[in-house]
Amino acid sequence: MSIKLEFVVSGSVTRLDIYVVERCPQMSRSRIQRLIKEGYITVNGRSAKESLKLKEGDRVQAIIPPSDSPLPEPEDIPLHIVYEDRDLLVVDKPAGMTVHPAPGHSHHTLVNAILAHCPGLASDESMRPGIVHRLDKNTSGLMVVAKHENARQYIMNQFKSRTVLKRYIALVEGHLSPEEGIIEAPIGREPRSRKRMSVVAYGRYARTEYHVLKYIDGHTLLELTLKTGRTHQIRVHLSAIGHPVVGDDVYGRKSPASSLMSRQFLHACHLGFKLPSSGEWVEFHSDLPKDLEEALERISLL
Repeated sequence: MSIKLEFVVSGSVTRLDIYVVERCPQMSRSRIQRLIKEGYITVNGRSAKESLKLKEGDRVQAIIPPSDSPLPEPEDIPLHIVYEDRDLLVVDKPAGMTVHPAPGHSHHTLVNAILAHCPGLASDESMRPGIVHRLDKNTSGLMVVAKHENARQYIMNQFKSRTVLKRYIALVEGHLSPEEGIIEAPIGREPRSRKRMSVVAYGRYARTEYHVLKYIDGHTLLELTLKTGRTHQIRVHLSAIGHPVVGDDVYGRKSPASSLMSRQFLHACHLGFKLPSSGEWVEFHSDLPKDLEEALERISLL
């Protein structure tokens, strides 16, 4: 059962994460930072960064989910490794695989597979060893995983500075126009449904760039470039402009095309960043998976 806490700030000014750590010493700072990033800890009813400097009178509210499950264990699960060196590996995650253990998904995750491939993987977040960024369970495509803490920090800094190249392919409902555009809209958790994200005034800045690849019988095939990395960003932004991702059962709508899909039509096709070992810029590409290729063929026959 989740625990609800509320504090009113008084006394000296401090960072949000440090303030909560001081009042919840049973939890690690890394877990508290994760809860802040995921929207479980808010300030004056709004999402905030862990580095936010609190002011006298600020109201800090926290919803603490149940304690973390036991540490994940290695599992012999096949991995599609695109690249590997002493610092990291780039994997092509299949749709249907959860990235890390969570309530209801304690086994058969990408983390379990990575632990089998890289025994002793270290991280300051024990439930997510090596994980730098995430893809939704039903999104396929490229992810980078760090093998040690220095590499993880090096890559995380690139994500924070928004220098990592992240491109996706998506099929959306309707005829999206103009053929190139930018969606800038803040994203935060819906107050009545903590598992859903939404475009909300109190959300965090989010920017998605797109261009049309082609139109397919009342649908649009897009290439999208993420300039930020908010939870469900592409799905929320496209839904907000009236062109939800085909097959998205959370932010989409039922349609003849969605009935042909076993998951959302979203694939992380391109990833670029600097290697920790040399600073060399590298890029990786993943072709559209077979299930999405076949879906395109079926949709074109509707």
